[in-house]
Amino acid sequence: MGRKSLKEARQLEIVKIFYKVAKTEGYENTSIAKIAKVMDINPSLIIHYFETKEDLTYALIDYILERYLLIYTIKNKDGVTLADLRKTIEMLFSKKWNLLFDDGLFYTFYALAFREKKIKAKYKTILDSLRFALASMIARCNEKNLIKIEDSKAAADLIFVLVDGAYFYLSLENDKKAYAERLDYYKSKAYQILGMEALIFSDSTLSP
Repeated sequence: MGRKSLKEARQLEIVKIFYKVAKTEGYENTSIAKIAKVMDINPSLIIHYFETKEDLTYALIDYILERYLLIYTIKNKDGVTLADLRKTIEMLFSKKWNLLFDDGLFYTFYALAFREKKIKAKYKTILDSLRFALASMIARCNEKNLIKIEDSKAAADLIFVLVDGAYFYLSLENDKKAYAERLDYYKSKAYQILGMEALIFSDSTLSP
C-alpha cells in the first residue's frame, strides 16, 4: 500500500508540473525533458512513470475531471439542499470555475479529441460525468419538492450547453465588465431552466 501511495503521489507531482509547463510554454512546445528540467530530475525518472508525452496527457485529462467534480461535494448530512444547487450554479458561472483549468490547454486537448480516440473518450467522460452529477443533484431537489423539473437530465444538459458555449465565447472577451455582465446573463438563464429565477435567497441560504 505504501509503495502505491508513493507512486501515485509522484505521478501527481509530475502531472502538475506538466500542466504548469504546458500552460506557460504551450502543449506543443512541452517535452519530458523540459518537465524534468523544471523538476531538477533526470528525464528517465519521468519515463519510469509515464513512458510517453501522450501518457502524461491522458493523466492530465483525468486530473481535470477530478478537479471539476469537486464542485459537487455535498456537506449537508441530510443530503442535497436548494442551497447546494444554487452554490453549484454560482460556481459553474464564476471566474473560479473558469480558472480551474487553463483555457488554452483545455481547447488544445479538445482539438486533439478529433484526432485521437482515447482523448475523445476521456473528454466525453468529463462532460458526461459533470452532466450526470448535476442531473442527480437536480433530481434529488425534485424529490424533496424544492423545485419542479420534468426532466432532470435534459435540464442539466441545457445548463452545460450554456456553460460550454459561454466560456468559449468569453475566452475571446478582453473587457472585464462585459465579461462579468455576460456571465451573469448566462447564469440567469440557467436559473430560468431550473425555475429558480423568482426565488429570493438570504445570505443564510448559502451557508453550509
